[in-house]
Amino acid sequence: MFANKIAAGFPSPADDYVEKTLDLNELLITQPAATFFGRAEGVSMINAGIFPNDILVINRALEPTPGKIVVCAVNGELTVKRLERDGERWILKAENPEYPDIPLHDDLEMVIWGVVTHAIHAL
Repeated sequence: MFANKIAAGFPSPADDYVEKTLDLNELLITQPAATFFGRAEGVSMINAGIFPNDILVINRALEPTPGKIVVCAVNGELTVKRLERDGERWILKAENPEYPDIPLHDDLEMVIWGVVTHAIHAL
C-alpha cells in the first residue's frame, strides 16, 4: 500500500515508496470467527452504496442497532436493509425510494444474521 494518499482531484507527484503490503482480511475483518461474506442482488440498497453483485462483509458479532445495515432472513428469504426504529415499531428500510420498507410485526418470521460492515464492488 502506498504511504501517501492518492489524489482524486488534480494529480500530485507520485511517491514510489510502498509502506507495506495490504492484507484485505486485516483491513476489512475485525472478528474472523464471526464474519462471513454474501453477494448483493438487486438495487433496493443502491443509495447506501450497495450495488448488484457487491460482496458484503457481514459481522455476526456486532449488535444490530438502529441505523445499521443488516442482513436478515424474513420469512425464510435473505434481504439486506437498514434497520430503523419508529417509536415502538421496527422497520427494515430500503435505500431506494422505488422499494417499500418492511415494517416488522408478529406475523413475520425475521432473524438478523449480521451487520454489514463493508461492500466491495468493481468500478
